[in-house]
Amino acid sequence: MRLAFFQPDIPQNLGAAIRLTACLATPLDIIEPCAFPLDDRAIARVALDYGQGAHVRRHPSFDAFLATCRPPERLILFTTTASQSHFSFAFRPDDILLMGSESGGASPEAHAAAEARVRIPMAAGRRSLNVVTAATLALGEALRQTGLWPEM
Repeated sequence: MRLAFFQPDIPQNLGAAIRLTACLATPLDIIEPCAFPLDDRAIARVALDYGQGAHVRRHPSFDAFLATCRPPERLILFTTTASQSHFSFAFRPDDILLMGSESGGASPEAHAAAEARVRIPMAAGRRSLNVVTAATLALGEALRQTGLWPEM
């Protein structure tokens, strides 16, 4: 199981994602370009003291990220335009959960590359969740279904 962030816009969200994945023992892929300068020092700053426990991989482009995806891994895109709930989707341990950017979601290329598109159900009339809140719900359900939740 991996979590991937597509071209993040907000450094604090990336920091929260690093902390999330460190706490849940899940690798994080960052697909650049980001809307802010990103280097090892910036990652350390936004990750606070969780950076040491995180497994973060940076990719200079979506194509570079796709080159790291190996069957049987599946790319699962979380998007507000999907019709299937993540609760009814059957996750597998080798899935990569892809979250779009805060301002623009995921590119048409990401939509085309995804093996499945799912959404997190929300109350009627609501547009979207914060990307890290969505990632927490998505990763939590995927880890629960696959039995990969970290031991206490």
